[in-house]
Amino acid sequence: MTTQLWAPWRLDYIMAEPSEGCIFCVRDRLDEDVARQILARGEHAFVLLNKYPYTNGHLMVAPYRHTADHAALSAAEVLEMHQLLVLARDVLQQTLNPQGFNLGMNLGLSAGAGVADHLHQHLVPRWVGDTNFMPVLGDVRVIPQHLERTYELLQPVFAREMG
Repeated sequence: MTTQLWAPWRLDYIMAEPSEGCIFCVRDRLDEDVARQILARGEHAFVLLNKYPYTNGHLMVAPYRHTADHAALSAAEVLEMHQLLVLARDVLQQTLNPQGFNLGMNLGLSAGAGVADHLHQHLVPRWVGDTNFMPVLGDVRVIPQHLERTYELLQPVFAREMG
């Protein structure tokens, strides 16, 4: 028996022309926050939804400054990225109630970085049993919530928490 999994929102990604410029270079593009699904901005870094998530609520924290070298970050950038990660974890806990998290960076193409020239951290909420036969046998991830709904759920909580 053949099983079909419909994911029509992926066609936009498949058919899209490669984007010009860096997706994380957004410091002066405040008018694009909703379209880019930026949830919170600090002075040195920001939080956004991953448009191609491992699961719903998959967030990223990136510095505004374009660099691939984590050792080149200033103390202020490192501190604010950490503070935003803690905030992001707290917001995800309040809204999605995950049972755990994966946190990490992929540095370089060989390490799996989709955008290798602008570092960013991933925060992925996890639930017991969220890995099932789909990724194991079919190399498919089933994400139970549309990305726009996740944004609508998280954005007001980030706005409230950021004060």
